[in-house]
Amino acid sequence: MNIAQIIVNVTGITLIALIVWYFWLYRKEGVQVTEVGGVQQVQIKVKGGYDPDVIVVKRGKPVRLLFNRQEAAMCSEMVIFDKIDQSAKLPEGETVAVEFTPDQKGEIPFQCQMGMLRGKVVVA
Repeated sequence: MNIAQIIVNVTGITLIALIVWYFWLYRKEGVQVTEVGGVQQVQIKVKGGYDPDVIVVKRGKPVRLLFNRQEAAMCSEMVIFDKIDQSAKLPEGETVAVEFTPDQKGEIPFQCQMGMLRGKVVVA
């Protein structure tokens, strides 16, 4: 093996390791919400995904997620919470609130109607 082959192999292995870490091993910490008048609240920007896409809330306290859609893509027209049986249409440029009170610990996933944009609420 010459030096060029060694460099190519090492670079390939490094790139494979980075891809495995990013897609399977990396876990986001999640964003803590702020309390406004006894309600846990967070702003979520919808543009190519949800930002933030992992939100940490406390069990038993009302939650208000404020979605603001900043794109015209059809995929982001709606947000769906299957586990709590809620959904909301997200008109472009408007802020839409989704409110609920989590009664048990765990995760509440949410997604667009096509399932391409995903996020979750972690109830602690």
